[in-house]
Amino acid sequence: MKEFPTRKHPRLKAFDYSQSGAYFITFCVKDRHEMLGKLVGRDALGAPYVELSEYGVVVDNEIRNTPLFYTGVAIDKYIIMPNHVHMIVILQKNYGAPRASRPTTISTILAIIKRKTNKEFGFDLWQTSFHDHIIRSEEEYQMIW
Repeated sequence: MKEFPTRKHPRLKAFDYSQSGAYFITFCVKDRHEMLGKLVGRDALGAPYVELSEYGVVVDNEIRNTPLFYTGVAIDKYIIMPNHVHMIVILQKNYGAPRASRPTTISTILAIIKRKTNKEFGFDLWQTSFHDHIIRSEEEYQMIW
């Protein structure tokens, strides 16, 4: 019987993902289907851009609204690609939802974005989990931004 590879845990061990800082996050559409939009033409600078689909517009609205529900959470920069989303999330001191008994984490924020969009779509759009990178310096932040 063929053995399947063991899935590596995607989070950094012993790191507190609720602490203040900047995080670069990527999450993908299930099976990498290009459902969020399509790459089209060129913008004023000559670069191709993504024209959002109805699904992409819902995701865009949910990302924009996320900081309204959490104090100390900012979506600094993000881009919606045809089959995934990149974003920089900033957690600041005194963060978390009002009346929250536990601090807000990056996992909580992504789970809520995914849950709300899935509810709106009526089906599960997203792959399990997400990729994260803890931004540790201004230079690294600038490179990602």
